[in-house]
Amino acid sequence: MKGGKKQLQKLESRVRELEAEVDAEQRRGSDAVKGVRKYERRVKELTYQTEEDKKNVHRLQDLVDKLQLKVKAYKRQAEEAEEQANTHLSRLRKVQHEMEEAQERADIAESQVNKLRAKSRDTGKVTAKEINTTSVPKGISSHSTNSKPRCQRNNIVTNGSK
Repeated sequence: MKGGKKQLQKLESRVRELEAEVDAEQRRGSDAVKGVRKYERRVKELTYQTEEDKKNVHRLQDLVDKLQLKVKAYKRQAEEAEEQANTHLSRLRKVQHEMEEAQERADIAESQVNKLRAKSRDTGKVTAKEINTTSVPKGISSHSTNSKPRCQRNNIVTNGSK
């Protein structure tokens, strides 16, 4: 029986070793299940974060598109405003030029009126009809709808000063 006890002790020892291995494997399996669950949670979190990032990217792209449309509209408005400014500047220059020409004609007419006054003082009186029939520079009408002579309408005093 001595041999049977030894063999029994060997078998019992082997059973304990196998039980220890089973316990160790169960712990590893349990740890593996915990690890899998942990990674599944992490995958869910990352999936959710990815979906949120996609939504944010889509919102930002929409915002970029809207802003680009606004920029195009502002550029178009700026170009239109610049065209209008150029048109107005051109009109201003034209009107200034016309005003300068009209001023020159008025100065010439005033000079002629002063010459006629001086001449009338020297030779006698000149009638209003004679003043109206004298040559007046182009653009200045010698006939007026106003009943006063041109020199009175322009506040010209008969002594030649304004």
